[in-house]
Amino acid sequence: MKSFTCWQPLRKQKPGTLPFATMQQTTKLFLGALKYSIPHLGKCMPKQNYCNVADPYYNRLRLKNYRLTKCLQNKPKISELARNIPSRSFSRKDLLPVKPESENSISEDMDAFEKVRTRLETQPQEEYEIVNAEIKHGGFVYYQEGCCLVRSKDEEADSDNYEVLFNLEELKLEQPFIDCIRVAPDEKYVAAKIRAEDSETSTCIVVKLSDQPAMEASFPNVSSFEWVKDEEDEDVLFYTFQRNLRCHDVYRATFGDNKRNERFYTEKDPSYFVFLYLTKDSRFLTLNIMNKTTSEVWLIDGLSPWDPPMLIQKRIHGMLYYVEHRDDELYILTNVGEPTEFKLMRTAADAPAIMNWDLFFTMKRNTKVVDLDMFKDHCVLFLKHSNLLYVNVIGLADDSVRSLKLPPWACGFIMDTNSDPKNCPFQLCSPIRPPKYYTYKFAEGKLFEETGHEDPITKTSRVLRIEAKSKDGKLVPMTVFHKTDSEDLQRKPLLVHVYGAYGMDLKMNFRPERRVLVDDGWILAYCHVRGGGELGLQWHADGRLTKKLNGLADLEACIKTLHSQGFSQPSLTTLSAFSAGGVLVGALCNSKPELLRAVTLEAPFLDVLNTMMDTTLPLTLEELEEWGNPSSDEKHKNYIKRYCPCQNMKPQHYPSVHITAYENDERVPLKGIVNYTEKLKEAVAEHSKGAGEGYQPPNIVLDIQPGGNHVIEDSHKKVCHPSPVCCRAPGRAASQMSGQEHEGGGGHCTRAALLGEGALC
Repeated sequence: MKSFTCWQPLRKQKPGTLPFATMQQTTKLFLGALKYSIPHLGKCMPKQNYCNVADPYYNRLRLKNYRLTKCLQNKPKISELARNIPSRSFSRKDLLPVKPESENSISEDMDAFEKVRTRLETQPQEEYEIVNAEIKHGGFVYYQEGCCLVRSKDEEADSDNYEVLFNLEELKLEQPFIDCIRVAPDEKYVAAKIRAEDSETSTCIVVKLSDQPAMEASFPNVSSFEWVKDEEDEDVLFYTFQRNLRCHDVYRATFGDNKRNERFYTEKDPSYFVFLYLTKDSRFLTLNIMNKTTSEVWLIDGLSPWDPPMLIQKRIHGMLYYVEHRDDELYILTNVGEPTEFKLMRTAADAPAIMNWDLFFTMKRNTKVVDLDMFKDHCVLFLKHSNLLYVNVIGLADDSVRSLKLPPWACGFIMDTNSDPKNCPFQLCSPIRPPKYYTYKFAEGKLFEETGHEDPITKTSRVLRIEAKSKDGKLVPMTVFHKTDSEDLQRKPLLVHVYGAYGMDLKMNFRPERRVLVDDGWILAYCHVRGGGELGLQWHADGRLTKKLNGLADLEACIKTLHSQGFSQPSLTTLSAFSAGGVLVGALCNSKPELLRAVTLEAPFLDVLNTMMDTTLPLTLEELEEWGNPSSDEKHKNYIKRYCPCQNMKPQHYPSVHITAYENDERVPLKGIVNYTEKLKEAVAEHSKGAGEGYQPPNIVLDIQPGGNHVIEDSHKKVCHPSPVCCRAPGRAASQMSGQEHEGGGGHCTRAALLGEGALC
C-alpha cells in the first residue's frame, strides 16, 4: 500500500485546487512581522495592505515539477501521535541595532529594504500548488478534491476522472478539510474525520460505498478511529470520543441492517487519555491508555472484536510501552529496566504479561526512537542518536542488525505506510530542504536514494551540528543553517528556535519561508534543550518538574555559544517559540534580555503557576507530570515561581515582543497571555521613566486572532490583516500579523506519539 508524503512530478491541476503564495511572497509577510516587532525597522518599512494570501490547505503543497503531499496513512505511525509544535519564522535582510535615527539613516534603510524586495520579486520563483490528502486502499485512491471526498481508480489517480463520495459543505463548517481517512476492510464503507480550519472539533462521517454513495452516519467529537471485521464479515468501527480536549471514552459501531452504537470503554482517571492503534498486520486493535509517563495497553482481537479485550500489562507508574504484532508474537517497545530508555522486547501473543517479555534489542544512550515498522522478516527502527538520524534494520530470522547512518543534512523522518514486504520506503527532510525519498530493499540489503532532481539548496547552504556546554557541564546539541557563501556571519541576523517540553523534538520539517530566510542571509539555529526528546527519555526527564530550569540554562548557553562562535550578535538575534516553548523564552527574557533583540511567540504558554493551579481547565490534570502540582505540593509551587514568565518580570530593557494568541484557544488560555502582556507593558513603562531622554522602548504587540484552533500542523494559512485587539507599548505604533500552527493533539493517533510525546499545551 502506498500512502506517503513525497516529491513527485506535478500532476495536472484539478478543478478546485488553489494556488499557494510563492516563497518570495511568504517572505514579504515576515518582513511585515519585523516591522512591528522592532521599532527601528518599523520606521523604514512602507505601509502595506494586508490580505490573506494563502488558503485553508497550507500543509498540502507541491513544488512545480515536484509534489509535496500531506497524506493520510491507512494506519497511524508513532511520529504522528506526538503533539507537533512547529515554530514561527520571519525574514529581513538586515537587522540593525537600535540607535537615534536621522533622515539619512532612514533613507539608507529604505533603500536596503527596497533592494531586498526587488530581488525577491525578480528572482526565479518556485511555485507551489495545493495537493489534497489521499489514501490508497485496494484498487482505489481516496482523497479530498475541493470540498468533496472522492475516489478514483489507482491507475486514473492523476486524471480528472473521479467519483464524488461526499460533499463536505453538507456539514456547514467554515473551510472544512479532511483530517483522516479510514477504509473498511472489504471497502463497503469509508470513514473520514473532518474539521474546520479554526477549530479542534472533528466530525467523523461514514459513507456507504455503492452505486450511489451516501452518508450512513456521523459522529461528533471523534479523535482516533479504526475499522475491524468480525466473524460474520461485518464491519465494526471503533472510535474515541473527545470532550473538553479530554479523550476518555471508546465506542464501537456497526451499520446497515444491524446498526448499533455502544460505549466500549471509559477511562476513570482524568490524568490519562485513550487512543486507538491498529497493528500493521491488522491482527489486533490496540486500546492505549496513557499519560506523560505511564501507559497501559489492551488488545482487541481483529477477528473477534466482540470478545472481551486482553490486558497486556497493568499500568505501573513510570512505565511506558507500545505494541506491534507479527506471526503470533508481540513486539513491545518499552522503557522497563535499566537504562530507562526504550528497548525492544517480544513475547508470545497468548502470553503477554511482563514476566514473559524477552529482551530483543537495546538502544544506545542518547538515542530517540522516532518510529518502528514491522515487516514479514524484518523490524525497522528509525532513530535519532546524538542529533543524527539512523535506520536500524533487524533481521527477525537470525536477529542480525544493520545500522545505517543517514545523510548529515537530514533532520527528520517522514514515514510511509507500506504493504510491500520487500521494501521499506521513507523520506528525509530538513527545515530548508524538501523531503527526499529513500527505499531500503531487504533482498539487496541496501538503501536506495531517489534520483533525478537535486535540490540546489544542497550547494548554497550549510548545516552544522554544534554543542553548547550548559552551566552543569551537560552538552546541548544545536542544528545551525546558513548560506554557504555568507561572509562575516557575525553581522548576519540570527533566528533561534526552541521548545523543550513534553519529551518532544523541536519541529524541523520543511517550510518554504525558512528556506527563503537562509537564501536571504539569515542564520537559523535550533536549540535541542533538555525537556525535549532529542536525546531520549532521560533528556526529557532532566528538563521537567523540578528540573525545568535546566532547559532555561541550556537555552542561555546555546545563544551565548552561537554568539561566541561568530554566529551573529545580540543586537541581531531573534528568538521564536510556539506554545509550551514560550515558557523558556519568557523566562530568558526576564533573566537575560540582553541576549536578544526581538521575540516572536505563537499561542505561548506563559502563566504556568496560575494555569496549573486552576483544575477547572481541561488539561491541568494531564499536565501535572510535566509541570508539577502547585496546588498540593509547596515544593512544586516554589519551583514554578522561580521560572514562570509572569512571576519574574522587573523594570529593565526587554527585547521587542510580538505575540499571536487565539481568542478561543482552550489549550493555552487567553487570560494568561493577556496577563503576561499587561505585566510586561508595566515593566517596560517603569523602566522607560528612568532610562533618560532618547530611550526607545521595545514594541510589545499582542495580536489576538479569532477562533480557537491550537493544532494546525505547519500552518494551513498565513494571514496578514487588521486584528480586533492590539496592545501597544508607550509611544509606539503597532499592527498585527497572524498565523496558525499545529500541535497535534486529539487528532488521529499513531504509534510515534506513543513514545512519550503527548504534549497537550
